Amino acid sequence: MAVDLLLGLQWGDEGKGKIVDVLTKDYDIIARFQGGPNAGHTLEFDGIKHVLRTIPSGIFHKKAINVIGNGVVIDPVVFIKELEGLDQFNIDYKAKLIISRKAHLILPTHRLLDAASEASKGKAKIGSTLKGIGPTYMDKTGRNGIRVGDLELDSWKEKYRNLADKHEAMIKFYNVDVQYDLEEMEVEFFEAIKLLKELTFIDSEEYLNQAIKEGKTILAEGAQGSLLDIDFGTYPFVTSSNTTAAGACTGLGIAPNKVKEVYGIFKAYTTRVGSGPFPTELFDEVASNMAKVGHEFGAVTGRPRRCGWLDLVALKYACQVNGVTQLNMMKGDVLSGFGSLKVCTSYNYKGKAISHLPYNIEPENVTPIYTEFPCWKEDLTKMTSPSQFPKELNEYIDFLEKELEIPIKIVSVGPDRKQTINR
Repeated sequence: MAVDLLLGLQWGDEGKGKIVDVLTKDYDIIARFQGGPNAGHTLEFDGIKHVLRTIPSGIFHKKAINVIGNGVVIDPVVFIKELEGLDQFNIDYKAKLIISRKAHLILPTHRLLDAASEASKGKAKIGSTLKGIGPTYMDKTGRNGIRVGDLELDSWKEKYRNLADKHEAMIKFYNVDVQYDLEEMEVEFFEAIKLLKELTFIDSEEYLNQAIKEGKTILAEGAQGSLLDIDFGTYPFVTSSNTTAAGACTGLGIAPNKVKEVYGIFKAYTTRVGSGPFPTELFDEVASNMAKVGHEFGAVTGRPRRCGWLDLVALKYACQVNGVTQLNMMKGDVLSGFGSLKVCTSYNYKGKAISHLPYNIEPENVTPIYTEFPCWKEDLTKMTSPSQFPKELNEYIDFLEKELEIPIKIVSVGPDRKQTINR
């Protein structure tokens, strides 16, 4: 069998967690391939809202095995709290959740380094979530990192001490005021490590390739969004991993020719958290309404999201880079009742109209060119079939499909897993 991928196509927060949860019934294995606890995948069903950070979004289904791949970075303290949050739902995660030995660990000093680095940048800060993600990936590429498999070695604590000491020296180098008590932080960290070691560690690339040979169905789940990719995103205002389809191959150890469907998730409008360019950002009452109706606050950080119209130039780019085969449109219900809708179909780039994403999309270089549409007035949240869609919504979807040349197979009309309409 092949592996299907599910990816965000904007700056994250597209609603990937919900769609993974909806699709999980069709898969034997859900495999998370990058990112860490800076991700916040929100799932809602039975009147309960769940926020997952590191655990794959298939954990609430009885049959699916959930794999944390080698491309993920794990904070043991956050991870154990996440597991404890599942206890009330009687989920046997020791049987359903397995972890790659090659996944890297976030140490307490990684979080301190993150804070020191961001503080030292002043106004030039990139909007880090301060979860230690960047420093952990830096140690990974610098060949200094500690991996899950190291916990099975007798010498792992010595390796930990050496790296933590190095980090403390680096924190001093930044010369900023970061107050901390590492000994106190380490008590919680080592207790979390003890609990982490009770779970099953695997050689994940062998496990997944064997599963493919056995005909099992696998859905690879990404975190953040394509425009935050370390290579293809709006650098330097990006995350530290590959959030695109290529990241699924390196983050799980599967070959490109094993990938079949690529599900691309996007909002009917655009949001962004933290710093960085955002050509279609709005600063008026329309943005305020989007934020209010769409509950646009970060699932992990609680930070308000910046809001704006759908950017078709950026969306086409993300579809191209990922090889998207089908699209899922989220939060169309949020736009109900707006006076009119706009979609950015091209950019005025340094005085010239272009339809591709250029190297630099800072506001001094780029002005969005919009196409305007009438908006639907109907409440979409109670709808259960495409036949109930208002004419204006169908026209909006038809326009996007024609421009993107990719079918929109799912339209989400609310946060609950039941509020999902297949087209």
